[in-house]
Amino acid sequence: MARRELGETSGGFFGFLTQEERGDLERRGRMRNYRRNMSVFNEGDTTGRVVVITKGRVKASFFTEDGKEVLLAIREPGDLLGEFSALDGEPHSASAIALEPVDALVVSAEDFRGFLRDNPRVALHLLESLSRRLRDADSKRVEFLAYDSVGRVARRLVELADRFGETTEGETEITVRLTQEELAGWAGCSREAASKALQALRGRGWIETHRRGVTILDLDGLVRRSS
Repeated sequence: MARRELGETSGGFFGFLTQEERGDLERRGRMRNYRRNMSVFNEGDTTGRVVVITKGRVKASFFTEDGKEVLLAIREPGDLLGEFSALDGEPHSASAIALEPVDALVVSAEDFRGFLRDNPRVALHLLESLSRRLRDADSKRVEFLAYDSVGRVARRLVELADRFGETTEGETEITVRLTQEELAGWAGCSREAASKALQALRGRGWIETHRRGVTILDLDGLVRRSS
């Protein structure tokens, strides 16, 4: 059977690799497709695999004991999923769910560790990437104490605009679709608080909201409120 070619990726871990390194990693894995809302893996599972997104977006979430979803991050083409578990052998600390149809390269944890051993340049890059992710997590913990819910929602919208925004005639459409519950969990507040925050931002004329979407009308104003 002919090997399926990987689609173009926008960056992240896979974008860092040279053509030779990419080929090495491809040979150690296999391609898989995930439908929208399909689980890539679940919190607490020990899947023994690493997933490299080549197309589509995936949300990483943690679920509290009462079933509330806390959105931790959105991963996009080029990003890795499951690397922590592959390195330390522990169960996944979050669930990964496809936000849209996703294509991915799936590599066993053993083969991924072997790839890192054979490519120390990549291993160092991964270490640097994990360090940045931990710093980001620390920053969000400080943010929870330093900002009110309106400020935190504004910061998440600015981040979404920076990563997933398409700007036309001064308006920025956020292309990734999130529910109010997902946005609330990511901002560290209740759904009701997130709804009030969005209402306050609409009242300022900074955003418009529609079904599972947000258009930013005044990004500078939103940035000021988030700082």
